[in-house]
Amino acid sequence: MSESPPTAVHGAHAAPPALWDVLPAEQQPHWSAHPDLHDVRRALRDAPALATAQEVRTLRRTLAEVALGRARLLQTGDCAEDIHACGPEHTAAKSELLCELSDRLARHTGQQVVRIGRMGGQFAKPRSSPTETYDGMPIPAFRGHLINSPERSLLSRRHDPNRMLQAYEASASVLRGLEKERTDTRGPWSSHEALVMDYESPLVRRDPETGAAYLASTHFPWVGERTRQPGLAHVEFLAAISNPIACKIGPTATPDDVVRLCRILDPNRLPGRLTLILRMGLRGVGAIAPIAAAVRREGNPVIWLSDPMHGNTERTESGLKTRHLADIIVEAVTFRQVLEQHGLHVGGLHLETATDDVTECIGGPVPGEHALAERYESLCDPRLNPRQARELIDAVFC
Repeated sequence: MSESPPTAVHGAHAAPPALWDVLPAEQQPHWSAHPDLHDVRRALRDAPALATAQEVRTLRRTLAEVALGRARLLQTGDCAEDIHACGPEHTAAKSELLCELSDRLARHTGQQVVRIGRMGGQFAKPRSSPTETYDGMPIPAFRGHLINSPERSLLSRRHDPNRMLQAYEASASVLRGLEKERTDTRGPWSSHEALVMDYESPLVRRDPETGAAYLASTHFPWVGERTRQPGLAHVEFLAAISNPIACKIGPTATPDDVVRLCRILDPNRLPGRLTLILRMGLRGVGAIAPIAAAVRREGNPVIWLSDPMHGNTERTESGLKTRHLADIIVEAVTFRQVLEQHGLHVGGLHLETATDDVTECIGGPVPGEHALAERYESLCDPRLNPRQARELIDAVFC
């Protein structure tokens, strides 16, 4: 384990076993019989906290300003982090782009922007299929570096709990870098999807000031569209921790579903506690208005973010995943218009971005499908390059 993670708050403050450890959990790795799983969980339970309770409290107070309409929020970073690209230079580059895009958003809106990176733990991914075909044979899908390896072989794709310790070390490196980059309460802060319960649960700690349980693996965890079912482990887990949290909402969610999630995740209706990240896709944008109206009637002071990327993913004839910048812009603009029609504050955007001039999404400097192969580097889903991200922010908020 790392000798110098961010602020060393050790496992003596770990929370006791809780309800979420015995509830069913979707999208989990297949490693329950691995002989090292118990030792890995124990090592994580005894490890220093990556995010401190004070940092978590500070971010929650800062996000309250967004919920109350006095600031905005921008969340950017890789779809899936590369565990081998978590050094100081990588963190600095991602922070620099996040801050540049946040400053651009601030100029358009006239408000300060809270900066949150999809980094420092975004090493696990849910998948629509557990397998993929390679050389005519089914192999396990790549699930992120926390679970298996992207190399296409049965051995590389085996789920290995020891990778959780590697993810912890990489996260510690990123959070150290973010701590150096953070000059005020706007950030940059860390975030990731709280997906793998064998990793997240042992990293719950007690806030020494309040006694509340908080997740020490990140500042701002979210639950995904595939794992947001009430009564299952992920939702109950986020409900039990004191971090500011987020929930992805897709086109299959009904207004009643979202209201129920608000009641579970933010029962006290605290500004800054809950962010709803809407990922509808162009064909699902009609669901935004009834959801917005229902949550407004319920009275939860949620932060509204648009994720205009995940619902607009498609495959080319050659098999590459891509997204069209034009579709992304239309969804984000529609999101803004609908919220403003309902008298709600447009919190900001949740984007998958690369620091380099990759060619993964079509539009702007990537003129068509033929250009995708020039520099397609994502470990999972396609990301906007910096020029495309700037164009998006200008189109939505200018």
